[in-house]
Amino acid sequence: MKILALCGSLRKQSRSLALLQATANLAGNQFDFSIFDGLGDLPLFNPDIEASASVPPTVHRLWEAVNWSDAIIIASPEYAHGVTGTIKNALDWLVAYVPFTNKPVAAFNPSHRASIADEALREILSTMNAHLITAACLRIPVTNCQLSAEDIASSDSHKEQILTALTAISAIFEHK
Repeated sequence: MKILALCGSLRKQSRSLALLQATANLAGNQFDFSIFDGLGDLPLFNPDIEASASVPPTVHRLWEAVNWSDAIIIASPEYAHGVTGTIKNALDWLVAYVPFTNKPVAAFNPSHRASIADEALREILSTMNAHLITAACLRIPVTNCQLSAEDIASSDSHKEQILTALTAISAIFEHK
């Protein structure tokens, strides 16, 4: 199974990125796990560009990554009670992209206290007709710590939550 991960933070030391890296670590050989590295290179969404023949290469890379994936995991912090511009822009590029429709998606809330952006992200994904895997949409609080991806993957509580999410994602495909 192929999982595409999208990180809503562009920080090099992002806790959301560390959470996704820990998930990749725990996914092991059971999943082909890829963290998309070009969200910061996407131009601001413009429907005129999307409809033209000159769609930027980074947008094509995102679309190809979505095509490749069986499921998507999004981890994104909350900025000023909202989803980050990074993740919103990426999702805007996917709104009319048909292969995204009904794609199984899990949303990881990396915050130890914020929930408004998490709810907004789920609403955006529902509006886009993503197949939200509710059992894999979890708060895995890593934003208030300095744990590395390896530390997150080996922490009993974080490891258990990540494995719960991966199991829920797998279960979607076992019933197909």
